[in-house]
Amino acid sequence: MTTFQTINPTTGEPISTYHEMPFKETKKIIDVTHQAYLQWKKVPIAEREHLMKKVAKYLLDHKEEYATLITTEMGKTITSARFEIDRCIRICNYYAEHAHQYLSPHIVNTEMKKSYVTYQPMGIVFAIMPWNFPFFQVFRFGAPALMAGNACILKHAPVTTGCALAIEKIFQAVGFPDNVFRVVIANNETAAEIIADPHIIGVSLTGSVRAGKSVAATAGAHLKKVVLELGGSDPYLILEDADLALAAEQCVKSRLNNTGQVCIAAKRLIAVEAVRPEFEKKVIEKVKECRFGDPMDPAVTMGPMARADLRETVHKQVQECIEKGAELVMGGEMVSGSGFFYPPTILKNIKPGMPAFDDEIFGPVIAFIDAKDEQEAIRIANQHPYGLAAAVFTQNTERGEVVAKQLEAGTCFVNQFVLSDPRLPFGGIKESGFGRELSAEGIREFVNIKTIGVK
Repeated sequence: MTTFQTINPTTGEPISTYHEMPFKETKKIIDVTHQAYLQWKKVPIAEREHLMKKVAKYLLDHKEEYATLITTEMGKTITSARFEIDRCIRICNYYAEHAHQYLSPHIVNTEMKKSYVTYQPMGIVFAIMPWNFPFFQVFRFGAPALMAGNACILKHAPVTTGCALAIEKIFQAVGFPDNVFRVVIANNETAAEIIADPHIIGVSLTGSVRAGKSVAATAGAHLKKVVLELGGSDPYLILEDADLALAAEQCVKSRLNNTGQVCIAAKRLIAVEAVRPEFEKKVIEKVKECRFGDPMDPAVTMGPMARADLRETVHKQVQECIEKGAELVMGGEMVSGSGFFYPPTILKNIKPGMPAFDDEIFGPVIAFIDAKDEQEAIRIANQHPYGLAAAVFTQNTERGEVVAKQLEAGTCFVNQFVLSDPRLPFGGIKESGFGRELSAEGIREFVNIKTIGVK
């Protein structure tokens, strides 16, 4: 039996030990979850709404407990962890209040006596979720899936196994039927067997491009639908008429949030030539205000990275950029002592062929990329294989919208850093994945959109 430990990234010390379930064990969970689904899908939506609101209340009542668990397991600041629980509460309440609207039959006038579209549950949604937002990512898929009448099985990142089991207990505590939401502790090989099981109707994955391609291939072999939210290397365009103080503040907040371990962080700062020196100066000033250290200290704004190997990868990427000609402005050194800390780092003169230009750096690294003008900035932004999100800074908001429409991304904000909102669909294009979460589009991803006509 394979076991693993969760590690506190602040201290480097073990937290808990878990064992991976063999497929035989996960198969039992699949079967009981399927039986639970057969009853759950019949539950009136008003009752589902009531239960989901109870989840929101339970999260509120236990916010400090869950925020502390998040910080202990993956290292984000306690302030950010509390905000994450707040976002989960918002999602639960949002779908409790809007699911009926999104799932109600849609009348279509045709030559028939009656024709309409219905949205019916389909079965078990299998979710493979990451460690960087260990509660929020789960509720982002789980709340709409459950409100649609589906059941859920979660495979969480090993780093945040404690969070996964805590979430499972929440649904039990508030009165959801047994086995409607279950957790499996499984490796990738077992996950592939789970995907192949006939009771699994679809897969929701948030993770790396490599993981997305693997899951999509497995699901495709069994004709299972997938929603993939994968990597991002989001471009933030700073035009010559931008409010530079605002742009710098928003870019730094986005990039250093969660120690840079965010898919939709501002990973490529592309400032046009006319304002580049002043913008870079303001960004540097903002980064110097960052205080990193013990994430349980409310005064700390940046905690450790989630794992030692993640820190090592980021450092290697930074060193490769420097070796290929990038200028190190600040940071870029491994922090001695316990824990997996990495300092806020700024790189200038980023060019094609460097990891900060071509790939995704999943850590607190700000990359300045030069552009002569607006059109070159757009071209640079779009030449990346990812297309998750983007932002544009200009005091002419109409101009900002024009530029936003030209950027190859699933989401683009003007004069604000990108943050997912339950009222708005969220997802990417190109190698950032496909499908959408949140809003009406999210709850309709794993339903049977059935047309009914009566002559």
